[in-house]
Amino acid sequence: MNFTTLLSSLGAILFLRLLYRRFCGPLAHLPGPEISRWTGLPCIIYWFLGQKPNYVHYLHGKYGPIVRVSPEEVDICDIDATKEIHKTGGRFLKSAFYQTLTPPGTENVFSTTDPAFHAAHRRLLASPISDSSLAAFEPVIAGKVRLAVSRMAEEMRSHGSMDIFKWWLFMATDVIGELSFGESFRMLESGKKNQYILDLERTSSLAPVRTTFPSLVRLGSIVPLPLFQSVADAGKRIRGYAQQSVDRYNLLKEESGSGAKPTLFTKLYNAGREGLSNTEIRDEAQAYIVAGSDTTAVSLTYLVYAVCRDESIRRRLADEVNSLPEAFTDRMIRNLPYLNRVINEALRLHTAVPSGLPRSVPSEGADFLGFRLPGRVTVTTQAYSLHRMESIFPEPERFNPDRWETITKAMSEAFMPFGKGSRVCLGMHLARMELRLATALFFRAFPRAKVSTKEGMNDEDMRMKSYFLMTPSGHRCLIEA
Repeated sequence: MNFTTLLSSLGAILFLRLLYRRFCGPLAHLPGPEISRWTGLPCIIYWFLGQKPNYVHYLHGKYGPIVRVSPEEVDICDIDATKEIHKTGGRFLKSAFYQTLTPPGTENVFSTTDPAFHAAHRRLLASPISDSSLAAFEPVIAGKVRLAVSRMAEEMRSHGSMDIFKWWLFMATDVIGELSFGESFRMLESGKKNQYILDLERTSSLAPVRTTFPSLVRLGSIVPLPLFQSVADAGKRIRGYAQQSVDRYNLLKEESGSGAKPTLFTKLYNAGREGLSNTEIRDEAQAYIVAGSDTTAVSLTYLVYAVCRDESIRRRLADEVNSLPEAFTDRMIRNLPYLNRVINEALRLHTAVPSGLPRSVPSEGADFLGFRLPGRVTVTTQAYSLHRMESIFPEPERFNPDRWETITKAMSEAFMPFGKGSRVCLGMHLARMELRLATALFFRAFPRAKVSTKEGMNDEDMRMKSYFLMTPSGHRCLIEA
């Protein structure tokens, strides 16, 4: 067989495969654009542009609550379907997509697709980060928040504006470092982005490369393919930061014995002798570093940005938090009505994980909204669309904290900034505490804060880019006060 014949045969096979997808593919009968019967290329393009949630949301607007986004992926924007897909003990397991988000050979409570692995690790991790247990860590958290606000004030005095995205990222990184490993990364003290922060910032934007070309990323750690090598190198460095943090804490434990400072990971460290290896501890540490830094920083940044764009909202929030005593605690603010409405609305409109959460349809298949989904295809639900269901959230693009004055059953069921079911975010109570303390302290310190126009700052800087985790496209948010 000559080369031309081989190419012709491969071309014919590819064409027949495309024809099969178009007319007989597993999702060919579902509503969706014609091109999604043939290929998932549009989704890949929007994924690389950081606009996939917007694209999928557009498809829902055109085709309805269930839409085919690629030949083997469907997204559903429906409360009953979301409850079924994400219910505790349900049949819809995380897809292999999550394993591509972490470096090769890494498995943790976030990335695992194994329910038994997840349950075992979650048991060790959940208790220290529960709502009731976090009270013991409040002095550390509040101290980091106060330091962040103080550093913002210094930058405001010296530069005429403050980059809140930078300072919230430093704060969240230092909080998760100290709570997890007993030692802060000291980002707030240095005030400068180091390689660690640059890698954190790049971790999100590199997700499309990881998930679309996982084999090439693995190859990039061996063969010098510049883009894929940079992805592999960033993953190695973050893994290295996690290992260094674990090593430092182990050393601290050896020196201090039972007097070592308790951390969120204390149970995990103590479980080492009971079957949890050092590698497993390192992998969980890596997940905490990434998930505990970016998400909180992004949520706080968009919250402040949204509030500062509406003078009436800003005044009302500032008046409420300025009524607090100087040494207020989280217990005093966890039920402040307007503060919590603002937080909920920020999490709704600017959720840190707006992208679809891929799940594998069980082998026996499933029925949703009158359509049959065959086994092993991917079904996703994205908070970006659920949070914009106009029947539940009127004027969904408007930042309106007052919509949370009366929370309906439908609002609660559609609201999923931390995911749903057994895989709901472990750190949601920590995130809520940081959001409460940081919002209150920021608007006490800067009651007249407004969005800056210095250094060319504009709304384009805050345009959402989502590579699973959301980030402002300009990687900054300048505020004046």
